[in-house]
Order: sequence, then structure tokens, then C-alpha cells
Amino acid sequence: MEILELMKQRHSVRQYKDIAVDSQQRTVLNELIEEINDEAGLHIQVFYDEPQCFDSMMAHYGKFAGVKNYIALVGKKSPKLDETLGYYGEKIVLKIQELGLNSCWVAMTHGKSKADIGKREKQVCLIAFGHGETQGTPHKNKSLQAVCNHTSDMPEWFLNGMEAALLAPTAMNQQKFCFELSSDNKITATCSKGFYTKLDLGIVKYHFEIGSGRKL
Repeated sequence: MEILELMKQRHSVRQYKDIAVDSQQRTVLNELIEEINDEAGLHIQVFYDEPQCFDSMMAHYGKFAGVKNYIALVGKKSPKLDETLGYYGEKIVLKIQELGLNSCWVAMTHGKSKADIGKREKQVCLIAFGHGETQGTPHKNKSLQAVCNHTSDMPEWFLNGMEAALLAPTAMNQQKFCFELSSDNKITATCSKGFYTKLDLGIVKYHFEIGSGRKL
């Protein structure tokens, strides 16, 4: 399936069925995570059949149920860590969707993860995944004018990138990002202050690159 179609189909899911992730799906995810860790110098870890992390007051408050699989987004502390984990985490999220599974980015509403976090490392957030009770529901989007500076005579590649960016999940659906296109076709992407906006910026950049076919 085309990746843009996956972006349209993928929505956050918090309740999961009691069905294990099969060995073929695990192999694909394990290989992708290993590849990303090697490429980006990250320490992302995946856990299967581990219900304890989401058997907590915070998880129940966040309306999570039946979560037994999750990915811990971990890396060396740096000013760019949140954005990098957002970028590569969304690559994993779309692969999860492609495998016929569901997922949800989880910032604080979970218990203690089993992740091995080194002294100079930080766990930024988790991704819950598995067989969803539903396929989730689409989020409301801001207008193009609200998230970019260039709205008349927009090049087709830029419009495609922006449409993909608007499909990106952001914390509490805040969409606090902005893309600027200069007269010489240079793109700048920024995020305003808010809850997990640096992570969001990485997620949105990944979507934009896929949609536009251009590296940021």
C-alpha cells in the first residue's frame, strides 16, 4: 500500500484486543528498529507481551486498555533528541499500520517501561501498538493558511508535502508547526512552544518529506 494512503488510514487507538503480534510482524519491526538505531545512533527498544507498563493509574486515566506491546523511544540526551525520535518514531508507526496493526503515541499516561536507559540517555515517550478494538477516528485539521506562509501559486510538491504534514499526529492535536517556503524554494519548518512540540516537529517533517519527495 502507498505510504500516503497509510497516513490517511492511521489514527490513534487506545484500546486493544487480546491477540498477539505474530512472529512475521515482530521480525519486520525488530529489523526496522535495529536499522534505525544503527542509522541515527538511537536506542529505541520494542517490548511484546508486556502488560505491566500500561496497567497503571495513569494508563487507565489515559483510557488505555489491553496494551501489551510498546516501543520505548530512547536516545542520547541532546537538544535535537525529541525531534529525531519523532521523525524515526513516525517511520515505525507507519510500518505498524502497514503490518495491519494499530498504534498510539503516548507521552505521560503510562507506567514504568522496561526500557534500558543509559546514564546519558533519555526516554522521551512510548508508542503503544497491537490489534486495535477499532481503527480510530480522524483528527480535525487546521487550514493550510494556518500552518504555512505560502498559499497562492503553491508548487505542487510543496502542496503535497503540506497535505501529508496535516495528516501527521501531534500531541493533543495541537498542530503548532509552521512551514515557510522562500523565493528560492528553501523550506524551513519550526514549531511554537507547547506540549511535546519538538517531538511533533520530527513527526511532521517525516510526513512532509514523504509527501513532497524532498529532504528538509
